[in-house]
Amino acid sequence: MQFGRTYEEFEVGAVYKHWPGKTVTEYDDHLFCLLTMNHHPLHMDVNYAEKTTDFGKNVVVGNYIYSLLLGMSVPDVSGKAIANLEIESLKHVAPTFHGDTIYGETTVLDKTPSRSKDDRGIVYVETKGYKQDGTLVCVFRRKVMVPTAKYTEARGGEQPGRPQLKSQEK
Repeated sequence: MQFGRTYEEFEVGAVYKHWPGKTVTEYDDHLFCLLTMNHHPLHMDVNYAEKTTDFGKNVVVGNYIYSLLLGMSVPDVSGKAIANLEIESLKHVAPTFHGDTIYGETTVLDKTPSRSKDDRGIVYVETKGYKQDGTLVCVFRRKVMVPTAKYTEARGGEQPGRPQLKSQEK
């Protein structure tokens, strides 16, 4: 399984479709809200959401959807990253509800070699998240510093630090 890419492996215009999708449960939404101290009743209180909102039901907190998409993109985009440098924009386009399944895809918009170090570069990507019916729900752009193949080899190859199985001599 590929886990991220080196600078040389990114091509401007490439689209990575992240798999699998994730069905968002009420538990997922509530746990994220509790962990981040977001206690807005739109996310936590069914009675409130049904009676006082335009949606008529709980809406999944948008930053969970963003976080989910960011995580989905790691094997394709930032698994080898040195650093996420910038989230340039983040747009929540449509609501997500409990039971919706989120899918993601990332497009490589640009790439530039580092000006200060020749063993890395900056990749500029846009990630889109959509529901099972194709509705776009979230879009964000970010810049990621990724290593070159030279950097990766100098630090032990594809899986540095992974222990080797000891032989079982008797």
